[in-house]
Formats: sequence, C-alpha cells, structure tokens
Amino acid sequence: MLPLRYATSPDWLKTVLADFDTFLVDHAAAEKKASGMAMSMLSHYPDKYELVKAMAELAIEEMAHFREVIKIVYERGLTLAPDTKDQYVNKLRKLMRQGSDEYMLDRLIVAGIIEARGCERFGLVAKGLEPGKLKDFYHAITASEAKHETLFTDLAERYFEPNKVAARYDELLDKEAEICSSLPIIAALH
Repeated sequence: MLPLRYATSPDWLKTVLADFDTFLVDHAAAEKKASGMAMSMLSHYPDKYELVKAMAELAIEEMAHFREVIKIVYERGLTLAPDTKDQYVNKLRKLMRQGSDEYMLDRLIVAGIIEARGCERFGLVAKGLEPGKLKDFYHAITASEAKHETLFTDLAERYFEPNKVAARYDELLDKEAEICSSLPIIAALH
C-alpha cells in the first residue's frame, strides 16, 4: 500500500460503525463513481492500449462491487440516495495540473491515492465489524482496493519516468494528508 501520510482517526471508524447504514449508501455511490471514473479515463486515452484494457477491467470490477453493496443496502431495507459531491475527491482533483502529460500523470496518481485511502479505510471497517458476512465482504473489498492502487502506480510508471512518478506522488501524498486532516469526520468513505 502507498505510504499514506495521514492515518485515519479512530473517531472515523466509530462514526462509521455508529451510522453504518449511511456508510453503506455512501459506499455504493463510491463504487458507482469509481466505475464511471475508469470509463472516463479509457475514453480520454483511447490510444493507450494498456490503460484502456486495465480501465475496462476496473470499470467492470467496480460495478460488480456496486452490485454487491446494493444487495447489502437492500437487504437492510435501505434505498440509494442521489449522488453527492465528494469533498475529498474534489479537493484532490483541483491539484491536477493542466497540460496533457501532466494531467494524465496526475490523474493516475490521484486515482492511486484515492484507492490507497479506500484500502486503508475499508481495512479499518473490516477490523471493526463483528465476524460474519459483512466483515468478510469488507476484507475482500480491502484486498481489491490494494490491487487497484498498484494498478494505477504501474500504469503511471508505464507511461512516465519512474523518478517523475515518485516525485509527483511525494507532492500529492503530502497534499492528500492535509486534505484528510481538514475534512469533517462523517459516516462516509471520504
């Protein structure tokens, strides 16, 4: 996993576990948005075969996660909510530079950081849940997120110099830590 520079507060997990239904609905939205992001990225870079292939697979996997989360949502008698803006993601996206190469690199790195944060937080949820179906589900989601983070790092290094990738990760990981530490704690992934 990427060396995130801000550890999620134990208060975040307490908040999530105290309002798990709200977290589940947000989780469903996050999976749907992740699938859409992968489709957007492959549409934006149709000439990058490895990226297109990887994003097509990712879009399908994220949509499968969405399907699994909505099963849980409906089993609990909940309904989905309209999508809301994710402050965390929007603040990270504002850090992306203009210019085709810079934008592509930043887009890959930001996606990797988002997956790393998701991996960390889903892992916390898995640890915090009682043994059973939900705990097993969140263990599986955690493992999947860890692979996604690696996927974006590998793609960045495929298309850009590893030193350039590492330097930009270094900058954006510091900014991500500032963003995380400044956001309110709510029963949501971010």
